[in-house]
Amino acid sequence: MRTEATKRVAHVFSLFDANGNGVLEADDFDLMATNVTEAAPDADEAAKDAMRAAFRQYWTTLVTELDANGDGKISYEEFEACVLSPERFDATIGVFADALAALGDPDGDGLIERPAFVALMRAIGFHDANIEALFDAFGPSDADRIKVTTWVAGIKDYYAPDKGGIAGDLLVPGTAG
Repeated sequence: MRTEATKRVAHVFSLFDANGNGVLEADDFDLMATNVTEAAPDADEAAKDAMRAAFRQYWTTLVTELDANGDGKISYEEFEACVLSPERFDATIGVFADALAALGDPDGDGLIERPAFVALMRAIGFHDANIEALFDAFGPSDADRIKVTTWVAGIKDYYAPDKGGIAGDLLVPGTAG
């Protein structure tokens, strides 16, 4: 496992721990789903429902795979073990990536405009400088848009334990602006 992957996962854990109590719980994912769907006012209800379902699947995968004592809480150590295991988590990340990108592409043209990207990433909790650096790393067009497929691939790469030097590394605090 690469150091970059561990840093990426530690950062996303801190973002998903919405109440800051050091563990992930179902309420954290419900809050995140609300924040993210509210950041996409132009998206249709089907896209918002898919995003809420993706957050539920994310949580369900974690609790099913890891919560042996049934307390409904996932520690950072448990989280890291699951999300950095492709055989345990790739399908969940695929659903999540597709749903998030669909929110950013409400007109279905296969392109995500910078304002929509920034709003969604800000709703997750990433910092503006890191968001902007990531969008730029994705190689936006002259119209300041990126391809949905580029963002989906970037999200999947973010969770890949064997990848380093990827655009997603720019989301970790201290790596941009």
